[in-house]
Amino acid sequence: MAALVRWDPVREIRTLQNLMDRLFEETWAPMERVESMALVPRVDMYETDDEIVVKATIPGVKPEDLNITVTGNVLTIKGEVKEEKEEKDVNFIRKERLFGTFRRDLTLPVDVDVDKAKA
Repeated sequence: MAALVRWDPVREIRTLQNLMDRLFEETWAPMERVESMALVPRVDMYETDDEIVVKATIPGVKPEDLNITVTGNVLTIKGEVKEEKEEKDVNFIRKERLFGTFRRDLTLPVDVDVDKAKA
């Protein structure tokens, strides 16, 4: 014989709320990740017989404006993409370029001798 379960409207509301939360997290979370990664430099990393080579594409940033450090086996690239000048009295039709600071930490496959590292 089946047992009777008392109906709990609060439990039903919590279940609905959890489902709605999941729906919004799954819908909007990818957009947040894309926006937060927009300024992160894209890199290629490869290994030769003698070295680990990391090449980064960072448009709008001069090499001398980058801060590149190595600690153990972690390479850190930091910098800022600056807006050329702020446009006043302009009605933008589209404004997609992003500006601001960025940081990228890359785990290298081996510890690096900092004295031999070059950027």
